[in-house]
Amino acid sequence: MPKTPRALVSVTNDLYTDQRVHKVCTFISAQGYDVMLIGRKRKASIPLPSRDYKTKRIRLLFETGAKFYAFFNLRLFFVLLFNRADILVSNDLDTLLANYAASKFKRSCRLVYDSHEYFTEVPELLNRPKVRNVWLKIEQHIFPKLVYIYTVNNSIAKIYSEKYTKDISIVRNISPRWQQNNLKSKAELGLPEDKSIIIIQGAGINIDRGAEEAVEAMKNIDALLLIVGDGDVVPQLKEYVEQEQLHEKIRFVGRQPYETMMNYTHHADIGLTLDKPTSLNYKLSLPNKVFDYMHTCTAVVATRIVEVAKVVETHEIGTIVEPFSVESLTETLNSLLSDSSRLETYKVNCKKAAVHENWETEMKVMSKFYPKVNG
Repeated sequence: MPKTPRALVSVTNDLYTDQRVHKVCTFISAQGYDVMLIGRKRKASIPLPSRDYKTKRIRLLFETGAKFYAFFNLRLFFVLLFNRADILVSNDLDTLLANYAASKFKRSCRLVYDSHEYFTEVPELLNRPKVRNVWLKIEQHIFPKLVYIYTVNNSIAKIYSEKYTKDISIVRNISPRWQQNNLKSKAELGLPEDKSIIIIQGAGINIDRGAEEAVEAMKNIDALLLIVGDGDVVPQLKEYVEQEQLHEKIRFVGRQPYETMMNYTHHADIGLTLDKPTSLNYKLSLPNKVFDYMHTCTAVVATRIVEVAKVVETHEIGTIVEPFSVESLTETLNSLLSDSSRLETYKVNCKKAAVHENWETEMKVMSKFYPKVNG
């Protein structure tokens, strides 16, 4: 009896909140493959909920920096080498070296590259030219040899296509149609019934993503700001809230399972996505939260990031803050919160847009990378 084709999917995070990778693994599994997702085990990692595919977390001595990436790729290479695989799926440049090296020993194995962002232009690398140059050399060596490539939006696909003369497919990081199963009430979530709610969510609440301005703006806004998620700027934000005594206006919820997070998002009146164009990666980004807000009928307030503005303005689901500052954000939020008719129009448009803008539509593109194997 022939063995079920196997896909090994790898990423450098701890697997807990990466919805894109989870969606891709679920799709590949539904196509008939035996899937194992490989990531990292951190000291603070939370146990994973049950999934329809296998998971493996690699434990390392180092959690950050060059040593982490070097040792992770080395460990990943041996995991990939000594496990049966018909498809290797590399998520982003920081797993590509190990996947490419392993694929050279697995001649009949297909290597698929899923680029979540314009990696060599992320803010963390812009002021570290030597480190950035290492990643650029890895990309320049391997990318021209790749055959199966997809990325998250048109802007990034265009750059890679022109740079490496490659056919790049697009699989946007869009939420599945959200089903309001086991929806918790505001009371159950500890949310006030008599206050407007603003939310900023995500696993990457980092510098230059607008959270600092959002927190400062709340001084002059009569609402509750929920920060659901985590990131490198969160400790700084907590200190600021403590210092300015803003506890009644700002609440830190922390990282949550996707369905729990979406409960909070559902009860929010406005969702924020405030990336600044300080790096090419941010300038071209299209965060998943834009579609999470859309699917929960939460009006969007965004900065003028190319792909984000295109979605917001095409579907008329919110408004763009420009130029972006604490003052302009304060004015925009107060104006929208005081205009119930406009807020309701954005929410209705969100519901209409979600019919077309969803993961179920994006899955059609992925079928050519992971063809169905169970008839």
